[in-house]
Amino acid sequence: MPPRLTLRVDFGPRQSIGPGKMRLLEAIDSAGSISGAGRALGMSYRRAWMLIDDLNGCFTEKVVTTALGGKEGGGAKLTPFGQNLLKHYRAIETEAATAAKKHIAFLARSLSEKPPAEAKRTRISK
Repeated sequence: MPPRLTLRVDFGPRQSIGPGKMRLLEAIDSAGSISGAGRALGMSYRRAWMLIDDLNGCFTEKVVTTALGGKEGGGAKLTPFGQNLLKHYRAIETEAATAAKKHIAFLARSLSEKPPAEAKRTRISK
């Protein structure tokens, strides 16, 4: 697997966005539901719901809206703000990867070909 840069934006305590939440938003956009998105990502409905609740509470506008089942079948969808959030996050990711490309290449060339040995626990004496 080639090296890759992953990006997490921390806004403050318990307020962040990163690759997992963005994949969840894309999956909701594709599946049209939180449960379908969770299944597609191998994530429990509860975990997916908690992440969406966290995102909705993090910003002044909702990221995802939900509708109860019934005549229209219920589901979830990204709000216009949610779509914009995803677009801006992906743009930051692309620009950061471009800016870091030569540095990541240097790090990759510097890697050992052997997997690291098991870390040995050493006791530090006082």
